[in-house]
Formats: sequence, C-alpha cells, structure tokens
Amino acid sequence: MKAVRDGVRFFKECPHPDDNQRRQLSKELGLEPRQIKFWFQNKRTQTKTQNEKADNSVLRAENERIQCENLAIREALKNVICPSCGGPPFGEEERQRSLQKLQLENAQLKEEMDSIIPIHRSSLDFSMTGLANQRMGSPALDLELNPGISDHIPMPYQQLEGIPEMEKTLMTETAARAMEELIRLLRINEPLWIRSQSDGRYTIHRDSYDKVFPRAHHFKGSNARVESSKDSGMVTMNGMNLVEMFLDTNKWVDLFPTIVTRASIIQVLETGLIGNRSGSLQLMYEQMHILSPLVPSREFCFLRQCQQIEADTWVIADVSYDCLKENGFSSRSWRLPSGCMIQDMPNGCSKVTWVEHVEVDDKTKIHRLYRDLISSDSAYGAERWIFTLQRMCERYAFSFGETAPSWELGGVMTSSEGRKSIMKLAHRMVKNFCSMLSMSGKLDFPQLSEVKNSGVRVSVRKSMETGQPGGMIWDILSNGNPVHEIAHISGGAHPGNCISIIRPFIPSENNMVMLQESCTDPLGSFIVYAPIDIPTMNIAISGEDSSIIPILPSGFVISGDGRPDKGNGASTSANPGRSSGGSLLTVAFQILVSTPTSSSSSSSSKELNIESVATVNTLISSTVQKIKAALNCSNLD
Repeated sequence: MKAVRDGVRFFKECPHPDDNQRRQLSKELGLEPRQIKFWFQNKRTQTKTQNEKADNSVLRAENERIQCENLAIREALKNVICPSCGGPPFGEEERQRSLQKLQLENAQLKEEMDSIIPIHRSSLDFSMTGLANQRMGSPALDLELNPGISDHIPMPYQQLEGIPEMEKTLMTETAARAMEELIRLLRINEPLWIRSQSDGRYTIHRDSYDKVFPRAHHFKGSNARVESSKDSGMVTMNGMNLVEMFLDTNKWVDLFPTIVTRASIIQVLETGLIGNRSGSLQLMYEQMHILSPLVPSREFCFLRQCQQIEADTWVIADVSYDCLKENGFSSRSWRLPSGCMIQDMPNGCSKVTWVEHVEVDDKTKIHRLYRDLISSDSAYGAERWIFTLQRMCERYAFSFGETAPSWELGGVMTSSEGRKSIMKLAHRMVKNFCSMLSMSGKLDFPQLSEVKNSGVRVSVRKSMETGQPGGMIWDILSNGNPVHEIAHISGGAHPGNCISIIRPFIPSENNMVMLQESCTDPLGSFIVYAPIDIPTMNIAISGEDSSIIPILPSGFVISGDGRPDKGNGASTSANPGRSSGGSLLTVAFQILVSTPTSSSSSSSSKELNIESVATVNTLISSTVQKIKAALNCSNLD
C-alpha cells in the first residue's frame, strides 16, 4: 500500500517520468522499471477516463437544461398574445390563408405595375431625349442596348417599402445576433482566426468558427465557397464622421467608388440616438464590383446596424437578410456577420478594424485571369476596404485644406475654391469611370470576342445621365505627342495620388485639355482621364459649380493577379495564365457616338455603331500593344 501511495503522490507531481526518474522510483519502491512504466501508463489511462466521464456528465446536464428551456419557450409561444390587438396568435391554417392572400395581392399589384412602367418609361425617354437635344444641340444615341446605370433601388426590392411588424422584429433579432458575433470576431484572433505564414493575412479557422457559431450554409453545391478576411489601419478622419458616412448611402458610394457601384436604403428601421447614431438599423441594397467587366458584380440585401459600445468606439455590423424569399429572387452572394470597429484616437484620426465574411455561389465561372485574385480573398477582402478608406480619407483631408501643400504645382490654379471644384469634378469622373466598368454579362457585340479571343468587350448605352456629354465625339489622345502639365493637385502624401490638368501639343486640338486623376495603394492603381474644352475647364478653375460640366472618362486599372510573386511578366485576356506574380491591366475607353439625322434609316445607324465599335477595338488593341512593348513583354501574343 505504501508503494501505491508513493506512486500516486509522484504521479500528481509528474505523470510522465523519464527513464532516470523511473529507475530512481523503482529503487525506492522495490519494483522493476518495467512495472513502474506500465503502472504510470495505466494510471494515465484511468485518469483520462475519469475526466471524460466527468465532462460527459456536465455536458449531459447542460443539454438537459437547454432542452427544458426550449420546452418552456415553446409553451410560452403557444400562449403568446398579439401586441397590436391583444388576441391569440394565428393558427397554421389561418397563417397559410393570409400568406396566400398576400401573394395574390402582390401578383395583382405586379401586373398593374408592369402595365404602367412601359407607359411611364416611354414618356420619360421622350422628355429626357428632348432635354438632351435641347442642351447639346444634337440628338442622343438612338440605341436601346444597354441603358445607363441607375442609382435607384432595383425592381425586386422596390416592393419592400411596407414591412410587417413581425418581419421588423425578425430583422431586429437578426441584426442583434450579427452584432454580437461581429464584436467577438473583431476582438478575438486565435482560435477563431489563423494567420497565413506567406502573406500574414487573417482568415477564419473554419472548425473553430463552426463550433462557436454553428449554422447551416446558405448555398449548397460544388460552386459554393466562403471568403473571410480581417485587417486594420489608421485613417485620417474622426469616428463620428466615419459613422455618418457609413450610414448615408450617397456618402458610402462616394467613399468607396472603386468597390461599391451603387447603394440604396430600402427602409430605415431605427434612426438611432441623436449625436452618436447608436442603435441605428436600416435595410440596405448594395452592388459591389472589382474594376473589370470580366468579373460579375455582387449584390447584397442586408441589414446595417450601428452600436456605440464604448465612449469612443463604434461597431458597424452588416448581415444579409433574405427579404425576397417569397418571390423566388435570390442573390449569388450572402454576407455573414461582417463590418468594422471604429475607435477614436486623440490626434483626430481613427483606428478601423474590418471583417469581411461572405458566402458566394459562383454559378458563372470566373474568367481565368481573375480566378486567383478572387480565390485569394484579395478582390473583396478587408485589406482592400481598409486601403481604400485610408486613401479616400486622406483625399478628403487634402481637398478641405485651405492651403495647398508646399510641393504642389499650382499652375493655373490660383484659389482654394478652384482647387476644391477641380477635385470634385475629378471625383465625379472617377465614379463615372468605375460605374462604366460594371458591364452586363451580355455582350452587345459578341463577334469581337469570337475572333482571336481578343478579350475586348464593347457595350453601347444611351448617354442621358446628368453631367455626361451628348451628341459629339471626343478623341484627343496624345498619340505619342508631347504634353504639358499646367496644374497639379495632390490627393495624398503618396506622389501617385494626384490630379492633373494636361495640355497636349496637338495643333488641331488647341482648345482642349485633359483632366486626369491617378491613385495607388498596395493592392493596385488606376489612371482616369477625360477631355474637356478650355472654356468649360475655366468654369471649374474659377471655383464655380462643376456638377454641370459634362464629362466622359476613360482610363487604366492595374491590380495584382493574386498569384505568388515568382518573377516578372504579364498576361492578357487572350493568353491567361502565362506567368506568376504579374499584374492585371484593364484598358477602358468611352467614345460618344452621335446618331445621324432623324430621317436616316436604322440600318445606317447600325453601320455607324459597327464602325465606332471597330474604332474602339483598334484603339484598345494598339494601346495594349504599346504598353506591352514598353514593359518588354511583346512576345505574349
């Protein structure tokens, strides 16, 4: 018995003795070393079994407690009273009858709306065409191929204006759960997040996440996948201003023009407290994109809630809500609890921590050029949101500065009002360019993509938007001729973030200048430009309202291809996958085509459009070849 007691005492201090300890113990207890070894093995197994039994007992007790709570909740639900009328709840049969009645009413309203829309659209087209002709003195493009992008709520979501109280309650509960989950994801790294050894990015550890937040996947099938990312950074804007911009869809699109194509508030459920917006809850629609027509846009119908969790800290939580499940409409993207934490800093800046977590159903195969970029979570990841936010907040700070930086080339810019007016005009130019790149999947001229796999996409649309020119062709590319920068405005500390007014030395175009904005961050860059006649540019330079100036931008977008950096090189739409660690270049031109006189036939109009398409195709192809030659990669056909 003494040997057993001594063995138990030693086991408590050291359950895994080494060879020397076992030999010493065998001498003290008068046993063989092998006996000591086997005794310790048996003791460890026995202890493990006892611990597992104790854990199982605790889990069984917890399970029984949860089951009792569920039974109590179900019984309480049976006796629930309607808060509006004070009566008992609907039975299943009555609920089904009410649902069928509502579906029938919706169908009737939809038929009425479908009969009204063509009449309204024809009258709107007539009035807008007349207005455009009156303004520009030339008819607008008479082609119904790809209408211009609208900022209104898409048709399926327009039916959600009257949301029942029960549905609002479900929305509130869904948003509250999302807020709770997001706060944990923001504050905890391991074990919910794992950090990549290659690039240092955080992604969700799927097993740990599923244990803490068990839920069924929204999409089924082999095309479904989950994207997750987390990043943080300092931005030059205080927290309250950021919160206000995040809750205003117009400011939201202005803040992220390279990510968000359009956004709308479907319904405000809670306005939040005055002064800090804590408790704000709204149902929103959003369309996201990367700057290439080769990748389809992502659409979300989601709830956005703002909560001030500390005196200087806010959390903005987003989560998808299936508000169109009754009519069969569904998006291919589903946002799991995502969002950001905004912490005010003493210096007037803010620390922003961002989480992106989405499910995607890629039924449409991603173009091979962008497959690695999308699968690496770089295209829509938290890192992209943070870099864009930092760059745009810095741009806002520079635009509102009363004095220009010392290194800035003022040139023809002599007043701060003119500087602000030019920056507003350039920002509208960039937004227009980004929206234009979100082309539909249906090609207006598919024959171009069938010949030599050119990779060129052409889309034709009516130019009826406010602030866009109509009825003339602008094409004053310098074509290798020298240019002169007559004004330079900084958009940030990085020299690549700037706005320029450039005058090309072309005798035939002595009345035109180019407005150009370039932006860069660690994930990519873009250059956007547009030709403007000198009298119109003088309006903006003098500080007058630049929103009335028509502008039609073109430009270049550069991003990484999402592959490991293994060397220099390039690839094209016609030859994807030829190199690793390269860049993806998107070249986009907009040329406004005037229609012939009103008496011309539709066939001549079609010939004009085909001719214009051929011009654009040649222009893009030659531009790409010049870029490849400059980068010494002309051998990539």
